[in-house]
Amino acid sequence: MDDLARLAALHGIATAYQPAADVTVQVPEATVKAVLGLLGVVTAAPGDIRAEADGAEREEAVRLLPPTLVHWQGDPAPPALAGLPAGTRVRVELEDTGACVPWSPALPLGVHRVAAEAPDGRTAEATLIEAPDRAPAAPGRTHGLLVQLYSLLSERSWGMGDLGDLAGLARWAGRTHGAGFIQVNPLHAAVPGTPTDPSPYRPSSRRFPDPVHLRIEDVPEYADCPDREALAELAARGGELRREVLEKGALIDRDAVWALKRAALELLYAVPRTSGREAAYAEFRAEQGPPLDKHAAWCAAAAGEDPDERLDFHRWLVWLTDTQLAAAQQAARGAGMAVGIVHDLAVGVHPDGSDARTGPFHARGICVGAPPDAFNARGQDWGLPPWRPDRLATAGYAPFRALLRGVFRYAGALRIDHVMGLFRLWWIPEGSPPAEGTYVGYDGEAMLAILVLEAHRAGSLVIGEDLGTVEPRVRAALARRGVLGTSVLWFERDWAGDGSPLAPGAWRADCLATATTHDLPPTAAKLAGAHVELRDRLGLLTRPLEREREQDAADTAEWLAVLDRLGLDTKGEEAAVRALYAFLLRTPARLVGVWLPDAVGDRRPQNLPGTWDQYPNWRLPVADAAGRPLTLEELVASPRANALLSAVGEGVRPRTAPPGARPV
Repeated sequence: MDDLARLAALHGIATAYQPAADVTVQVPEATVKAVLGLLGVVTAAPGDIRAEADGAEREEAVRLLPPTLVHWQGDPAPPALAGLPAGTRVRVELEDTGACVPWSPALPLGVHRVAAEAPDGRTAEATLIEAPDRAPAAPGRTHGLLVQLYSLLSERSWGMGDLGDLAGLARWAGRTHGAGFIQVNPLHAAVPGTPTDPSPYRPSSRRFPDPVHLRIEDVPEYADCPDREALAELAARGGELRREVLEKGALIDRDAVWALKRAALELLYAVPRTSGREAAYAEFRAEQGPPLDKHAAWCAAAAGEDPDERLDFHRWLVWLTDTQLAAAQQAARGAGMAVGIVHDLAVGVHPDGSDARTGPFHARGICVGAPPDAFNARGQDWGLPPWRPDRLATAGYAPFRALLRGVFRYAGALRIDHVMGLFRLWWIPEGSPPAEGTYVGYDGEAMLAILVLEAHRAGSLVIGEDLGTVEPRVRAALARRGVLGTSVLWFERDWAGDGSPLAPGAWRADCLATATTHDLPPTAAKLAGAHVELRDRLGLLTRPLEREREQDAADTAEWLAVLDRLGLDTKGEEAAVRALYAFLLRTPARLVGVWLPDAVGDRRPQNLPGTWDQYPNWRLPVADAAGRPLTLEELVASPRANALLSAVGEGVRPRTAPPGARPV
């Protein structure tokens, strides 16, 4: 191994990777040096590289403990502790009490500090994560809905779906159809702009939610606001925005919605709070501490305001949103949902957002993405700065812990977007094309242990979005620790064999099974081939239209033939959609998710990867088969929606895979 490869390996940077079992791609030397430089490693001359590598190896050779240790309850001592020199004194400072106790495999759960003192005088301190063996298990087999909240407008919405609409959908799905969960898009705080980036996957902060989702009328101070006339005018203008979307075909305008809600919230902020409300707000501020203050100050500055004067207003907005998120979860559980609201954790944050600008944990001059693959020959640049693994480890993963605790406050389950990012991410140096990036590794066991620990504390499930190329070790580790996977029907084929659709009994049980996702065509569009025509109109096809049509039609026909052999009715679009969901119910999947647009025949994707201004990503309301936007009230009364949800609800039964069935 040459000096650069040695140095890169010591910092978790790949110098080569394998996109397929029989293919190895070498990473450009310039990329490796650029990433090392961004981590503070000197690589200006060959001598620097050798000196840095030699020095790092010497430090590692004499180091008593790594920065972080993980102990899963029930397992033997971590290898780093078991391998300490005989006679080493090991003490553990407990997270909750601060008490110092000798190391033992029966420590309480938590993130502790461990100190070691060897007989030769060497000392070391490290973070010790004491984690439960597994994340909480799914409470039996259940089904639910997948929805982009902004797209769900009720007759009370101010131009986009809100948390009151989410609670209403949960009550209908739970009480009428016995659904166990509703999965929503990330509700993280957005970055203000002109216009605001509509993607929920490029947030300002993943830790704090966005007040644009508030139902204004549900804020307790609304009833006591003396300026009723001004509030009524703002509500009327919100109704106009709603009608523009639902009746006139306008796109959802997040900025216009927020302008109205912001004006209303300014009025409500001036209303004196009751003593109980004031005490609850003070408790929230104390729990969230300085990170909340930093985020609120950033929000004020981003809005062109004086952070000193406007700090409390923005803290108050976060608190209001947190309380309505908790209320939505309570409504879901009150409707009989076994899980409730499944929140979505985006893979990263906007480079100019609150998280990236108020802390030292994100790398500068780097974006994450994906290497070239069969679906994108040029690779992908997501424009998101990654966490620095070295600084995360030094901080004992405190930012990750705080992030998870914040979201788990109101989540029955958490979906981790691109869950493989717990183990490694594709880093792209600024100015380089996506293909010239490299993988940078994280302490996946530590990240996973924190995730499982915080899920256990909250009593929440964890779902990993593990679509695409996933290292076998990663999927095995996730399954071992109770993290459910994601299986999408169109991708479930016997890739190790003839590539034919995977029989239902061969699907893995520990997953959320769906027919489609927000990045894929709705099922009606897939059945009709409408997504191929759409991509052709936008100039996105890389092959001739006829060839794309033929391949897509053959793929769909193959699946329909499977359904026919199983005796499922596929005559007509609505019947074929029901048949595909009936197929999912024949798998052993513990969770079965229904994409809400599928329930009403909507053919428009919510997001079309590879587009920016060519397609209205993240700005479409749920619509019927004719493209007419539907209110929540119309949706819950829809015969088509009720027929599909009834069929799925009646078909949910515990199933086990037959002997010998292999996982995906």
